[in-house]
Amino acid sequence: MSAAGQIRTRVAVAPQAHEDMRRLGGGAKDAVGDFVHRLRADRTNRALRIKQLRTAGDNGQLSLAVLGGQHMALLLETEENRFTLLAVRHGERAPDRLARLTVAINTVSGAIEVVDQSEVSANVVALREPSSAAGTATTGEGPTGSARDTPTPVPLFGGHDDAALIRLGVVPTLLPALRKITTDAQLAAFLSHNLPELTRDVLLALHGGAEREQVRRNITEQWEADDIDVVDPQDWVRAARRPVSQVSTEDDAVLGALGEGFDAWRLFLHPEQRRLATTGFKGSAKVTGGPGTGKTVVALHRVRHLVDRLPPGHDRPVLLTTYNTNLAEDLRHRLSQLGGEALLRRVDIKSVDRLAREVVEQAPGTDLGRPLDDEAAMNLWHTVRTETGLLQYDADFLDAEFKHVILAQGCGTRHLYMRLSDRRGRPRITRAERADVWTLVEAYRDHLSVSRRTTYAMIADQAARIEQSHAARVEEQAHYKEEMGGLDLIHREASRGMWLTPRYRHVVVDEAQDLSASHWRMLRAMVPSGPDDIFLVGDAHQRIYAHHVILGRLGIETRGRAARRLTLNYRTTREILRSAGGLVTGETFDDLDGGDDSLQGYRSVLTGLAPQFWRAPDWQTEMRAVASLIQERHDTYGTPYRAMAISVPDGTAAAQMAGILARAPFGIPAVELGRDGVRGDRDAVRIGTMYRFKGLEFQRVFLTSVSDGQIPHQRIEQHRFANPDRYRQEEQRARSLVFVAATRARDELVITWNGRPSRFLPEDAARTARNATTLVSPDGPPSGSAAA
Repeated sequence: MSAAGQIRTRVAVAPQAHEDMRRLGGGAKDAVGDFVHRLRADRTNRALRIKQLRTAGDNGQLSLAVLGGQHMALLLETEENRFTLLAVRHGERAPDRLARLTVAINTVSGAIEVVDQSEVSANVVALREPSSAAGTATTGEGPTGSARDTPTPVPLFGGHDDAALIRLGVVPTLLPALRKITTDAQLAAFLSHNLPELTRDVLLALHGGAEREQVRRNITEQWEADDIDVVDPQDWVRAARRPVSQVSTEDDAVLGALGEGFDAWRLFLHPEQRRLATTGFKGSAKVTGGPGTGKTVVALHRVRHLVDRLPPGHDRPVLLTTYNTNLAEDLRHRLSQLGGEALLRRVDIKSVDRLAREVVEQAPGTDLGRPLDDEAAMNLWHTVRTETGLLQYDADFLDAEFKHVILAQGCGTRHLYMRLSDRRGRPRITRAERADVWTLVEAYRDHLSVSRRTTYAMIADQAARIEQSHAARVEEQAHYKEEMGGLDLIHREASRGMWLTPRYRHVVVDEAQDLSASHWRMLRAMVPSGPDDIFLVGDAHQRIYAHHVILGRLGIETRGRAARRLTLNYRTTREILRSAGGLVTGETFDDLDGGDDSLQGYRSVLTGLAPQFWRAPDWQTEMRAVASLIQERHDTYGTPYRAMAISVPDGTAAAQMAGILARAPFGIPAVELGRDGVRGDRDAVRIGTMYRFKGLEFQRVFLTSVSDGQIPHQRIEQHRFANPDRYRQEEQRARSLVFVAATRARDELVITWNGRPSRFLPEDAARTARNATTLVSPDGPPSGSAAA
C-alpha cells in the first residue's frame, strides 16, 4: 500500500444520499457500504473506479464513482483523504443523471445540497393541470352562447416573493418550478423528489398556514450555520465539515445501518434534534413531540454524547430506560447500531420495572415476593370486593387508585390518604368513599402478604424508598467528607459495607409519559442533581396508562429552556397523520410538568394513501375481510407479512384472528405480540392489542373492531353521569390508545368495524366505508389499494 493509502481516508455520506439508498433498497446499501470500506482502506486502489467530473467552488472536486451492481455515486472531494458521497443512482443512465445534478451550498444553513432539476421538470412542472388550468376555458350558457371565465389557478406560494423564500432557506434553483405549483397534488410530487430538508421544512410549514416569522423562528433559525455571517458559497471544505452536510461513517456499526428506514435507524439528525442531543443543560431536560418526530433517536444520540464525555473506565454510569422490556431491547439493538459494543459497555439498558426489581432484590433483608401479572392483580381486586361487600367500586378503579394515588403519593397510612389533596388525573371522590377504598386496599395487601405475592407497582414503590434512603446516605457522607477537608473516608465507607456513591451519573428516559411517580422517585434518587442529570423524551398524547405526574414536584425541573418540542414527523404520511390527529382534537393533554401540551405545528414530510374504512355486518366477516386484504398486500404488492400488523380488542380476539389467517384459503402465518414483543424475525403478521403496538412501526396497520361500544368500551358509559371526571379520563385514554395504534402505520392505515362505527372516527367514515362482504365472496373484487 502506498504512503498515501496508509493515511486513513475519511468518508461522509450526505443525508440525501442516505435517502437515495433507502429508496433504492438493500442493493444500494450493500454497494455503498462496500465502496466506502474500500475507499477508506486505500484511496489509491485502482479497483476504485472514480472519474473526475467538474470542480466545485474554490476547493472542491466532483467525481463519479462506480459502486457495482449498476449503482453509481456522485462523490465530492474537499481535502486530501476527505470525501462526501452526495447521491446514488441506479441503471444504465446513472452517469448522465448524476452529472446533471445541481450541487450548491445553502447560504442559510451552510450545508451542501443536491437538487435533481430533471426530475422536478419531468415529474412536477409537467404534471397535468386541472381542466381549467389555462384560465381561458369557457362554458356555453343559454342560447346566446355567453361565456363564463373559469378562475385562473393561484400558485400555492404566490404570497411569498423569491427573496423571502431564499432568506428562509429555500433552494434558489427550485423557485421557477415552485412558482408553477397550484395544487396540493403538485406540491406532494414536488416534495417527493428527495429535496434538501430545509427547503422541505419551510414549504411544508408555509403551506400549512404558518406565518413567515414563525417559520423563520421555528425552522430557519434551527438550521442556521454557526458561522452564518461568513458562509461562503464557494468554500466547499467548510461546507463539507458542517454536521448538516454529513452522516458520519467512521464507525463500522454506523456504516452498516446506512439506508435503513427512519425507525430502524435515522443517522442524520435534523439540526434541532442534533442540538437537543448535544446541548449541555444545567440540570434535567425534557423533549416532547408527536409520534414519528424522532424523540427516541434524539435520546439515543444523547446517550452517545454523554458516553463520549465520560472519563475512561469500565463502569456503566449512564442509564437508558423505558417502561417495558420489549422497548428496552429495541433500544439496546439501536444503540448497538449507533456505536457498537464500545458504546454498550458504558450504558446500563433496562426497563424501569426490571431496574426496580433488581434494586429490591439487592437490598439486605428484603422479601421481594413473586409479582402478579395484570390479570391476576385484577382478579384479586374482585376477590376483596366480594369479601368486603363493597361491590360498588370496580376493580379497574381500585387498581388505578392504588397505583396512581396511594403508591404514587406515598400514602403509607390511612391518615395520609384521607388528607391527600393532589389527585391530578384521578376522579374526585368523597371522604366516605376514601374510607371504603382504604378498607379494600388493606384487604388487598393482606392477601398479598399471606400468599407472599406482590405487584410491579409495589416493587417500584419499594425500590424508590430504598434508593431515596441510599441517596440520603450519599449526601450525608458527602457533607461529612466536606467537613473533614475532602479526604477519602475509606474506613468509614468500608464499615458500612458499600461505597456510598450514586448509581448513575446520567439517566436517559424514553416514553417518559408512561412512567409512574414511583418510577420517577426511584430515578431521581439514582442520579445526583447536577448538569445533564436526567434527559427524558415523551408525549402525553401517547399515554396509554393513567400515570399523571408533575415532574417538578418529584425533584425533576424541566420548565423553561430545558423543555423543548419536536414537530416534524418522518414516519407517518400526512394523510394518516391528519386522520389520527382528529382522534385527539379538542382534548387537553399535559406536558408532564403541570402545563398543557398540544400538537400545534405538528406535520409530516411524507405523502401517501388516505386511510381506508371497511364496514362488516359481524366479527367473522370482518376477520375474513382483513385476511383477504392482507393476502392481497402480500401477493400483489409484495409486502412482507412481518411488515403488517393487526390490532384486536383482547387476547381472545387475537386467537380468533390468528385462526382465520391460518385456515384455508389464506394460510397466512401470524404471531401474537406479547409483553416482550415477538422473539426472532419470523415472516408472520403481528397480532396484538393496541397496548402492544406502543413503540413499534409497521408498513401497513389494520385496526379492527373500531366499533361502537368497543372503542371506547361500553363499560365507561356507567360513569357518564355518575362520575363525569372518570368518564372524561377514560375517554381520553381510549382516544390516546387509538391515536398511538394509528400512528404506527408508515404507508397504509386500514380501519375496520362490525355493526356501527366508533364515534371516534370521522363523521364521513360510515358513508365512505367499503363493504367488507365483497371481499369474502370467492370472486370478490380486490380492495382497490394503490399501495405499492
